[in-house]
Amino acid sequence: MPDPLAQVIELLRPQAVFSKGITAAGPWAVEYTKFGRPAFAAMTQGSCRLTVDGEAPVIVEAGDFVLLPATPRFGMSSLRPGPLRRIDAQTDPPRHEVRHGRQDGPPEMRQFGGWFTFAAPDAALLVTLLPRMIHLRGVPRLTQLVHILGEEAARDGAGRELILTRLVEILLIEALRAAPARTAAPGLLRGLSDPRIAVALRSLHGDITRAWTVPDLAEMAGISRSAFFARFTRMVGTRPMEYLTIWRMAVARDLLGRGSLALEEVAARVGYGSASTFSTAFSRHTGQPPGRFAKAALAGE
Repeated sequence: MPDPLAQVIELLRPQAVFSKGITAAGPWAVEYTKFGRPAFAAMTQGSCRLTVDGEAPVIVEAGDFVLLPATPRFGMSSLRPGPLRRIDAQTDPPRHEVRHGRQDGPPEMRQFGGWFTFAAPDAALLVTLLPRMIHLRGVPRLTQLVHILGEEAARDGAGRELILTRLVEILLIEALRAAPARTAAPGLLRGLSDPRIAVALRSLHGDITRAWTVPDLAEMAGISRSAFFARFTRMVGTRPMEYLTIWRMAVARDLLGRGSLALEEVAARVGYGSASTFSTAFSRHTGQPPGRFAKAALAGE
């Protein structure tokens, strides 16, 4: 059966990696405005306090890894914070090492990280299926991946962009599968942690052309319709048929953005019996007809 998580990552199309080092010494505190792009960091020395909008504060220590798929407003500080410095993350972020707190002397905290972009036209919608924050401890291969990413991002060799894209895909999947899914907020990751809901999700992802119903999916899961509906909604954060629509529209946008298929073929590939039915559903879901969306996507708008 297909891996829904891998399919989402593939459809997000991560690319354009930027990386930098961050060091600090003495008392310090910074707060970043909402960034909107996925960011990651591996702590290699010392520790800091991390606060992310909507999440409980955490202490990030050497060996820890943090991933923010959408990077809302967040702050970092020493364990005994200094004066707060506010930073506008929407301005061109520095691509060189950043130093917080005391500027002289050896660093007491060191981390290496960066950010990347999602090329998918509906990335924001797909990202809602992922946890807002992933904080992992004791997964050294993630730290190794971050360093390899940094080394490759600093090079200008042949195949650089392809290598970076593949490394980010691996980084995302490694981080997501290492995350404690059962304690995550409702979303795809938590849904896949439930064996019964996971069967339904994999079935749905495996054949989006099928005219799925809640009873069909409940039968796949091996539980009653009402129990399945409540459990799916609680674990995934959206009702089963709404999730199916979200995924169908994500696939449709990807196909339309490639510009190689007729509207009728796109409609058929995402489970609609006619181009007109698909156009109505697509317009209702995205706010614009598929033809206009395809032209804008191909024009790079």
